[in-house]
Amino acid sequence: MASALIVLLLSCWLAGHSGVWGGREYPKPTISESPSRVVALGGNVTIRCEGRQRSMEFFLRKAGHPNLQVRTVPDGTVAEFPIPSVSREDGGSYTCDYRSITQQNRSSYPSDPIEIIVGEPSYPKPSIYLSSCGRVSLGGAVSVWCRGQRLGVRFVLNKDGHHFPPVDSDDNEAVFAIRNVRWEHGGSYSCSYHSRSEPFAVSYPSNPVELVVRGPPAPLCLISNIITGVSTAAVLLLLLLLVAFVCFIKTRARKGAALRPSSPMGVLKAPAQEDPIYDSIDEGEQPQTLEPGIYAELDRQTLQPSVYDVINVSRGAPQ
Repeated sequence: MASALIVLLLSCWLAGHSGVWGGREYPKPTISESPSRVVALGGNVTIRCEGRQRSMEFFLRKAGHPNLQVRTVPDGTVAEFPIPSVSREDGGSYTCDYRSITQQNRSSYPSDPIEIIVGEPSYPKPSIYLSSCGRVSLGGAVSVWCRGQRLGVRFVLNKDGHHFPPVDSDDNEAVFAIRNVRWEHGGSYSCSYHSRSEPFAVSYPSNPVELVVRGPPAPLCLISNIITGVSTAAVLLLLLLLVAFVCFIKTRARKGAALRPSSPMGVLKAPAQEDPIYDSIDEGEQPQTLEPGIYAELDRQTLQPSVYDVINVSRGAPQ
């Protein structure tokens, strides 16, 4: 009895490795959808299946449907299955697998499933927002807000090549938090929502938004920015000092001109006018001597005291 059981187990093992039941020798492929797993009715979507071996035949399987799609890829490792005009029947769960073209008994394990969701026209498309104006540094955090027009629904965040867990909300919006941002988080995002009881009655996807991931600045670039900033500040300071100096010089010059007295010599050297005294001499008359009172009157009206002294000394003091 024991020997018969051993023979049976050995036969099962040989059958599995000989391909009688189909040898699952290759690792499972990766499956993804583009541009989004939520597709508007009549829109288009492409399902992409990527294996680990060349010269393979790929199979796309839809849950609940016996028919499958086949793509032969003799030179590459990726097969694409486009759905150009999505109908309601195209919504559902998909997997893919592949097998060798030359040894068809050698195949892969099936991929993880993905869902294609067809948008429901009665569910208006939501709006989507990104924090930090859509720019985040590597290793940072960013939040994605999705706001719909129905209460008590389930929100889904869509990005090519990424799967985010859905968020149930009693309100009309949900927040998707992405912490420790990596390079692959950059790209285009959209969101949608659907009823919790009818998972395939889904809104149209929102308009896409772009998330830009920036790397940390290099130390040399940081030092260069600091030097540039200091140099600019120094130049501006010098310009301000120069302007202040010029204004000071001009102001001082104006004040000096306002306080400087008139030169007495300038009065004496003014253009000569006809003097009635000299006119009388030219006519042969004796010069008339001015009385001291006249000097005093002249001194008060036209001449400075220093000028009066000059005239008084030159002509002699009155007797």
